[in-house]
Amino acid sequence: MLIQLEVENVAIIEKINISMQEGFTVITGETGAGKSIIIDSLNALLGSRVSRELIRSGAEKAFVQGLFSYVSDNDNKFNELLESMGIEPQDDGSLLISRTFTESGKNICRVNGTMVTVGMLKEIGTKLVDIHGQHDNQSLLRAEMHIELLDLFAGDKLAAEKAEYQASLRELNSLKTKLRALTGVDKERERTIDILRFQIDEIEAARLFIGEDIELESKSKILTHSEDIISAFSNAYQWLRGEDGENNSALDKIGFSLDAIRRIRDLNPDYMNISDILEDINEKLTDLSREIRIIRDETEYDPNLHKNIEERISLIQGLKRKYGETIEDILNFLNDAKERLDEIERSEELIFKLRKEIETAEESLHKRCEVMNKLRKEAAKKLEDGILKELKDLEMPKTQFEVSILSCPEEGFTENGTDKVEFLFSPNMGEQLKPLSKIASGGEMSRVMLAIKTILADIDAIPTLVFDEIDTGVSGKAASKLGEKLRTVAKNHQVICITHHAQIASQANTHFLIEKEEKSGRTLTLVKQLEGSDRENEIIRLLSGEHATEAAKKLARELLVQG
Repeated sequence: MLIQLEVENVAIIEKINISMQEGFTVITGETGAGKSIIIDSLNALLGSRVSRELIRSGAEKAFVQGLFSYVSDNDNKFNELLESMGIEPQDDGSLLISRTFTESGKNICRVNGTMVTVGMLKEIGTKLVDIHGQHDNQSLLRAEMHIELLDLFAGDKLAAEKAEYQASLRELNSLKTKLRALTGVDKERERTIDILRFQIDEIEAARLFIGEDIELESKSKILTHSEDIISAFSNAYQWLRGEDGENNSALDKIGFSLDAIRRIRDLNPDYMNISDILEDINEKLTDLSREIRIIRDETEYDPNLHKNIEERISLIQGLKRKYGETIEDILNFLNDAKERLDEIERSEELIFKLRKEIETAEESLHKRCEVMNKLRKEAAKKLEDGILKELKDLEMPKTQFEVSILSCPEEGFTENGTDKVEFLFSPNMGEQLKPLSKIASGGEMSRVMLAIKTILADIDAIPTLVFDEIDTGVSGKAASKLGEKLRTVAKNHQVICITHHAQIASQANTHFLIEKEEKSGRTLTLVKQLEGSDRENEIIRLLSGEHATEAAKKLARELLVQG
């Protein structure tokens, strides 16, 4: 629902801020006071086109902002829509929408602080507000919405059938996708086969094994530093063994120390312990020197081996760039490529199988479409009767209303089956039924919309409904009926209505008055919420104009009591 509406520099509005309420709200005021500007501003906020002439004279830009809440059964879908546009949904279900438009034609639109396009704003707006009047923001003017509304009206039986149908349709589309992949253009198919064979041959020729790259890197590192390794181990061996012949080696010195200690080891347990330790060191150094010599003698630089290893590393890195970050990834790619190649090479068999499965799936879907068509026709009759009754109450007894259902299997399956649904209308008996979008009269349009909304009040998901001068050309009796129906719809929706009829205004939960005044040579629009005697005086004005009569005063009180 709409919680707050702020308008700045739009037409004769300098700045207003309206706090909207739940239930049924009316807006009244003298002609030219600015009631229609409120609707124009709201339309701008919902993504409709705006004219530069809408900007207040003397101002460079206009600004409209609305705070909405969208707590409803469709929260998840609406959140998904917001997220698809890069808009972060709020935990409390609030939505702050703003639009600034300038004389140069620039538009700045934001939703929850995120910049959006006018098109995105319009898509969001259709989920939040339905405006009925001489405007283009009416969901019921979009024929594609009619089948959705009819299906919701039809109830659980059709909903269950439709869910099964849509699940089957997804399976059919999956089968068709597989078939297209197999039966693509012959040249494309051959090209795919060639690419797969090349990839398979390239990977298999490499004869990779997991861990090979790590092993090669280690060998390459040793070969790269082989001179340093040989030098280090040679020096270590010389210092341990003393092969240079100039000085006693470390082992010689350990031996001399051991001989000296052995001569006195029996004199004291501590001497014996030192002797044992020296013997252990002597043995370990002897073993260590032997290991150092072996490594020294076995280490050599082989340029051919080094070159082969580097080439192998380069090969593996090239394969990683093409097929995966690790050897394991490359081998997994190889397996997938083999499976896909096998599938394509066996495509004739698979194509035949898939075509049979598609044929069976389509037969099943056609049967489900027939069932849905029957359920829709049953629901359409009930909907027609209900709407015609509502229109009769609204002084449109000669009106014709029909739910047209055309089965078009030749056009293929859609999310809703093979039916096309459109609401048709004629204001007078004998005149040709036409789509709702062809209705010329704004008053007629609004009453038809109200009749439809009354019947569909429980299932229509759009939270806020705006009716702009719905009472044009109706009598007082019809206006009372209009008010009753607006109150009925307002049990499930926020309803905002601009009206000139006291019979409607008196039934509202909330009443705003739009006035204009002159200040410093400029005309300004003001908004005031009416209560008590102020509201009674406005109802009197609607009944009798500027000259209040006793009869008008009495009737105003009666209407407010009844409302």
